[in-house]
Amino acid sequence: MPPATYLGYAVTVGTPHVLALGTGYRDGWLITAFMGVLVGPWIALGAQLHRSEAFAREQALAFQLRSSELERKALDARLRLLQARVEPHFLFNTLANIRSLVRRSGGADATAMLDHLIAYLRAAVPTLGNDHATFEHEQQMVCAYLELMRMRMPDRLRYTVHIAPEALVLHCPPMALLTFVENAIKHGIDPSETGGSVDVRVTVQAQRVQVRVADTGVGLQPRRADSTGTGLSNLRERLALAFGDDVQVRLGSTTPLGTVAEAEFPVRRGGPA
Repeated sequence: MPPATYLGYAVTVGTPHVLALGTGYRDGWLITAFMGVLVGPWIALGAQLHRSEAFAREQALAFQLRSSELERKALDARLRLLQARVEPHFLFNTLANIRSLVRRSGGADATAMLDHLIAYLRAAVPTLGNDHATFEHEQQMVCAYLELMRMRMPDRLRYTVHIAPEALVLHCPPMALLTFVENAIKHGIDPSETGGSVDVRVTVQAQRVQVRVADTGVGLQPRRADSTGTGLSNLRERLALAFGDDVQVRLGSTTPLGTVAEAEFPVRRGGPA
């Protein structure tokens, strides 16, 4: 610091012989050099601390970004796992039904069921690794599934499917609507000796998607009254992974007999972001 201040003085006064100019210049240089020695290290220390804090903030931000990316990948993996748990049992049960039909008749019924299974697979397979399915895809799967079930119990199942045109392009987690319908068939229509009807409706109101699947089957049984079952519990978790906490799933009774399952979640356009 002293040589630096001396050089500064020499440049200012225009001569290297600063001390020869008198005690005023000498004392000024000594005071400046002393202050530089006293204050300079603190300035350097402050700059170093500022640099360290900036580096720490940069590292923290990088860690947060990395953590968010890992969390997103974990959620994607969890969603795919939950989705995979939904799909196989339906395919195996349908193939078992086709085998029974072939053994009994080997004719048109088995051929028609195979046609509906192919239609279902054509709708389902493209969505297996896709997080951006729409209600249009779900409609194709649900209609094919209900046709398969109607062939299995032609005298006991009636159904209607209505999805509002504006809802067809909206995002729906793969197999979500189908899970509602499967639940209605398994717990409502199948156990009923007389069968019943299944009504599927999807509407959009105030930027909210409203899903309603009602059946006129046996209704909520005592053992099911306090539980939404594995299928709907799985569905609730998948919807939460897709839409966060802004999701509602309800299960209730209809009059005079039957069950209604409802879900509500935010509007989100389908297709990749």
